[in-house]
Amino acid sequence: MEAMVHPSPHRARRRFGQHWLHDRAVLSAIAAAADLTADDRLLEIGPGQGALTAVLLGTPIQVLHAIELDRDLVDGLHQRFGADDRFQLQQGDALELPLPEVDKVVANIPYNITGPLLQRLLGRLDQPPWRRLERLVLLVQHEVAERLRARPASSAFSALSVRVQLLAEAESVCLVPPRCFRPPPRVMSEVIRLRPHPSPLLLPTEARRVERLLALAFANRRKMLRNTLSGLMPIDSLADLAGSVGIRLDQRPQELAPGQWVALARALPPDV
Repeated sequence: MEAMVHPSPHRARRRFGQHWLHDRAVLSAIAAAADLTADDRLLEIGPGQGALTAVLLGTPIQVLHAIELDRDLVDGLHQRFGADDRFQLQQGDALELPLPEVDKVVANIPYNITGPLLQRLLGRLDQPPWRRLERLVLLVQHEVAERLRARPASSAFSALSVRVQLLAEAESVCLVPPRCFRPPPRVMSEVIRLRPHPSPLLLPTEARRVERLLALAFANRRKMLRNTLSGLMPIDSLADLAGSVGIRLDQRPQELAPGQWVALARALPPDV
């Protein structure tokens, strides 16, 4: 069911990547995917006009921290939700502000900052996040969501797939067509749920090796590993080492599962 949720005279701004989600079924699906409880401290990035904020505050959460970049929206959010003492609002850039201590993140991410924001929230293989979250429920461009949850050998599988899946479990919640927004974007969107691993899977030295392997291999994803990784060591030695962890050098990078990249990184000699 579609319905406009509390319309506002504020016009969406392209430079902020604003598209107002107004489909009640999608809003409910986002809240349900977050599995919210009375103990949860929640971060919402980009509350906009507050359609999702209203749904989140309708659940028994402990606190909702919201970060909104557009100054012109802040007063309206204060007026609408300020009477609820669980609601805390900061004006500013979520890529730059100190982030609050929360358990979960829910966000309709501006598509032009998806990559940097994901890195800030999830961390990197060689750098932990500001805190280890229980869950993230994010509305992103469908093409990006496909890459986050892609499986080896699929056309969407990429270095990003490997990195994210070594940091979290990724699963689709629902597709969101353009008609669910005002103004409608030109692309299909998707709600995706990320469950960060409770502890790092890699040591810092292993993480740096995985990053190096991914950079070499996926720079030419159509080429076989024997071509992209040949600079690491003599090809016969590389073939033996790769074979010891179940990898063939005639494979292409998108054919290797995240765990295989880890196994290959761990098998490399210390001086490589």
